[in-house]
Amino acid sequence: MFSHRTPWLLSVPLFALVSACGGSGNGEGAGEGKAPENAAQREAAAYLAEYANTYQGLYYAANKADWAVNTRIVEGDTTNAARYRRAREALAAFEGSVDNIERIRDLLDQRDQLAPLQTLQLAAMLFDAAQYPATVPDLVSERIAAETEQVETLYGFEFTLNGEPITPNRIDELLRTSSDLAERRSVWEASKEVGPALKEGIVELRGLRNATVQSLGYPDFFSYQVSEYGLTSDEMLALTDSFLEQLRPLYREIHTWVRYEMAERYGQPVPEMIPADWLPNRWAQDWSALVSVEGLDIDPALGKKTAEWVVDQGEEFYLSLGFGELPDSFWELSSLYPLPPDATYKKNTHASAWHLDADRDVRSLMSVEPNREWWETALHELGHIYYYISYSTPEVPLVLRSGANRAYHEGVGSLMGLASLQRSFLVNRGLVSADAEVDAIAQLLQEALNYVVFMPFSAGTMTRFEHALYAEGLPADRFNAKWWELVRRYQGVVPPAPRGEEYADAITKTHISDDPGQYYDYAISYALLFQLHEHIAREILRQDPHDTDYWGSMETGDFLREIMAPGMSRSWRNVLQETTGRGLDAQAMVEYFQPLYEWLVEQNAGREATLPNL
Repeated sequence: MFSHRTPWLLSVPLFALVSACGGSGNGEGAGEGKAPENAAQREAAAYLAEYANTYQGLYYAANKADWAVNTRIVEGDTTNAARYRRAREALAAFEGSVDNIERIRDLLDQRDQLAPLQTLQLAAMLFDAAQYPATVPDLVSERIAAETEQVETLYGFEFTLNGEPITPNRIDELLRTSSDLAERRSVWEASKEVGPALKEGIVELRGLRNATVQSLGYPDFFSYQVSEYGLTSDEMLALTDSFLEQLRPLYREIHTWVRYEMAERYGQPVPEMIPADWLPNRWAQDWSALVSVEGLDIDPALGKKTAEWVVDQGEEFYLSLGFGELPDSFWELSSLYPLPPDATYKKNTHASAWHLDADRDVRSLMSVEPNREWWETALHELGHIYYYISYSTPEVPLVLRSGANRAYHEGVGSLMGLASLQRSFLVNRGLVSADAEVDAIAQLLQEALNYVVFMPFSAGTMTRFEHALYAEGLPADRFNAKWWELVRRYQGVVPPAPRGEEYADAITKTHISDDPGQYYDYAISYALLFQLHEHIAREILRQDPHDTDYWGSMETGDFLREIMAPGMSRSWRNVLQETTGRGLDAQAMVEYFQPLYEWLVEQNAGREATLPNL
């Protein structure tokens, strides 16, 4: 799936190029609805209009081909893959053309005469050019071919358990529910089978991704992706480390509690580090299934519903906040539910939202079933969809139609996921009884096993691995050793048995192949979501942040639209400061879970904490 990248001019932060950017602008004149004021602005306006017209057609064709690759995977049939490659090459040839690069640079040399919104668009276009610059056509062609092949291998792979095929959904279900340690280990090992099949492709892609962006001045692919935030790689690592330092006391208590509780559950000695196959997630990134909250178990109620009802309720939620109905094309063209057992093809089972034409064609790729996980996921993915719709307006230029930064999209989606599982919200949806006694600490614990536990994985393990991969030239014969070194350091988790370099466990994480060099987006999004949630709960709803119901709050909808509508046309720092009154950190998350921290300290009295220091 393609997505716009927030623009930075090579390695120069955007704030060095644009001292201020207004809240809106039509992008075809000087910006902010004004007519061009000088010759440079007139020249830029004409070029931007010309570029946008060509770009949208190519972008749409590439995304439709990409959609086909992800929604209809037929073994041995390369038709969709070939179409995707041709469409992607056409888009890349335009974005990275020598003519466009030279014209953009010439205009940016006059940036002091341009309107801020024009400079933003030009910088975005130059950033996109660095992905597939025509200055290195052979590298671009090789990279596109390699990425296409990698996606086919990734999503066409057939997992097996005891010699029989098993779906990723079934793997996840067994890891969440099985109490048989032997079965758990077999399932966990099955989940890692795809790694070796992808390793050679990642080695090739690492070289190609680095080489293409280096041709326009970036040191490596990781620094290129980080530059969206106006940060260097070192600054991004410092930011993500700061989140982990703020959360480490809480995470240490969670880690200690889980070690002792799970050892008792499985009748095993308390381990120093947590065996990965004890945990209910393939990558140990979400442990929430370890705890059920009495009174908040929505699976029984959802089991009486249909998958269609889950998605319909998602739309009703956004309608209640003042958003519009989803377009008919969303329902006609999306792939929302699991394929039938007799399907003659496969599809990507990773939930995602798509903005195919940067305008009205919005779709979602999911495999919704009526259960707790998909209830949260559906509302999350629709958050992306409504974000797309919010900035697809004449006021936001085509090339700036994306989140204020990549993390904003995930932050808004995850915010809605959090809201969808709080007690008052569920009671008012009829999914739990109003008379149910809910253990507030158990609820906080379950949430922490999702949100807090995810931070060491996203801000630590994944971010540091991809930095080592692209920026440090991690040798291929050290991939698995490095991965498990990071998993132990940041997450306090170890494999159930030694894992040599014949495996490639890091590469089983889909993002490393198809959404590379930017997993810190998710960590930033979680810090962001708690800042947004705290503001909504305390300043708008006047409710306890631990027990809210957003449903029907037009003021909450207005607040969200204020954040979403500008897209990338305004600084993400300014948007955050103006809407929540604070800069980005993990303090809101720390404060949200303070009652849980105090409880865990009591529970862990006399227990040994073994989590390594950062």
